[in-house]
Amino acid sequence: MRKKILATALSLTMAATLLVGCGGGGQDASSDKSSDKGGGDKKEIVVGFSQVGAESDWRTANSESMKSTFSKENGYELIFDDAQQKQENQITAIRNFIQQEVDYIILAPVTETGWDTVLKEAKDADIPVIIVDRMVEVSDDSLYTAWVGSNFKLEGQKACEWLKAYAEAKGIKEINIVDIQGTIGASAQIGRTEALNDAVKANGWNLVAQQTGEFTQAKGQEVMESILKKGDDINVVYCENDNEAFGAIDAIKAAGKKVGPDGDILVMSFDTVKDGITKTMEGEIICNTECNPLHGSRVEEIIKKLEDGGTPDKQAYVEEGIYAHSDDVAKVTIDGTDYEVTKVTQEVIDKRAY
Repeated sequence: MRKKILATALSLTMAATLLVGCGGGGQDASSDKSSDKGGGDKKEIVVGFSQVGAESDWRTANSESMKSTFSKENGYELIFDDAQQKQENQITAIRNFIQQEVDYIILAPVTETGWDTVLKEAKDADIPVIIVDRMVEVSDDSLYTAWVGSNFKLEGQKACEWLKAYAEAKGIKEINIVDIQGTIGASAQIGRTEALNDAVKANGWNLVAQQTGEFTQAKGQEVMESILKKGDDINVVYCENDNEAFGAIDAIKAAGKKVGPDGDILVMSFDTVKDGITKTMEGEIICNTECNPLHGSRVEEIIKKLEDGGTPDKQAYVEEGIYAHSDDVAKVTIDGTDYEVTKVTQEVIDKRAY
């Protein structure tokens, strides 16, 4: 959008110069320039954001982070599009952003694959694309400018190492675990599932069931209800986000079982949204691995660097912690790096930004 404004301003300036050169008007150049559209005022940066949808509390926090960052007060015009968990809607939104000649496109992709064609269209239009949260798998990395998000496999590794250490500390001899996966093909699902599969193999755990809960509370509850009806001896449920955990907890309670350290089933989760971390303090979620949704400021840093003619890092991982109901496990170690485990207290909850 600003490209069109600049081109128009340049044409007007050239026309004015020709008139002065032919003796027309007699005004000096500075007077003519100040009367151009905009008068040299700084223009809003127009950002198009294609969001997956609103399937979880995490996603809502992520959207709010973007909206508060890319506000008119901060010098932006944000065009927000909710894709309702459909990739075809996101592809349509990106094409609309291109037609509107936005300055930047932000994409939180539904799945990793299927983006080459539309991202090539954005590249041909000279519009930088910044990927957030989930990654994209493309044939040419130059189709996007930068990515900001989480190391999802590391998140899963932290959770699995915590479970291993907790089981040892509590004398739990057998792990019969259910994996309620996220949306199949999403980066978070791929990384967290892969970490669990590796841990199951390495530790001799029994993976009872593995089924998608689509990152929603309703589907998480439905999946858990179905698995419980089969009567398997489950003692751990690994939910790939908080909303699935909320649904699984409801299903477990409805089946007459107890969750928590003194109950029948331990529920693990990811995200640490406020409700999720509150349930962690209460023990309904025994361990909750952080996935930070506040990407707005990080994306703005990239845009500011691009505006200044700089080159941002291709990938930027956000820092994230791991939280637990108890202090039975003080830290987990992944590839030689220690990660402190935080016991959730009311003070920890009060400090949460989301």
